Amino acid sequence: MRGRLWLGLAWLLLARAPGAAGTPSGPRRPRSYPHLEGDVRWRRLFSSTRFFLRVDPSGRVQGTRWRHSPDSVLEIRSIRVGVVALRALHTGFYVAMSRRGRLYGSRVYTVHCRFQERIEENGYNTYASVRWHHRGRPMFLALDGRGAPRRGGRTQRHQLSTHFLPVLVS
Repeated sequence: MRGRLWLGLAWLLLARAPGAAGTPSGPRRPRSYPHLEGDVRWRRLFSSTRFFLRVDPSGRVQGTRWRHSPDSVLEIRSIRVGVVALRALHTGFYVAMSRRGRLYGSRVYTVHCRFQERIEENGYNTYASVRWHHRGRPMFLALDGRGAPRRGGRTQRHQLSTHFLPVLVS
């Protein structure tokens, strides 16, 4: 009888231990979101520096103030949960980032074209390169105050130049 009591008490203590499954402080179970993979959205990415991201016919990534520029309409394709590829509809170029953090347009989809999409607390989205990091930190897609792309190694998540609002295409 006494052995069962100790066994029951030990089981109760283990079940209530921090990190045990089923408790609020325990690790979350991984969720499956297969319905989000392959999702395609058409948007214009409006930077908090007041430029629309565009890829011109030569493959140059830059900003434009013209709202109705055909080069600024992007297809945002979900590769897997939180990872997207950005493709300009008019020119057919993918937005890609080089090892040095430079943005460019790529005709073919490669690993350089994958970006981690994150919704920030202020409602804006940030896009960090999945492939490249600078000194252990992610490199972000960013436009400066003149509409020129910033190098990824000089960007951080909290900087306003990295924040983009996805605007519906009408």
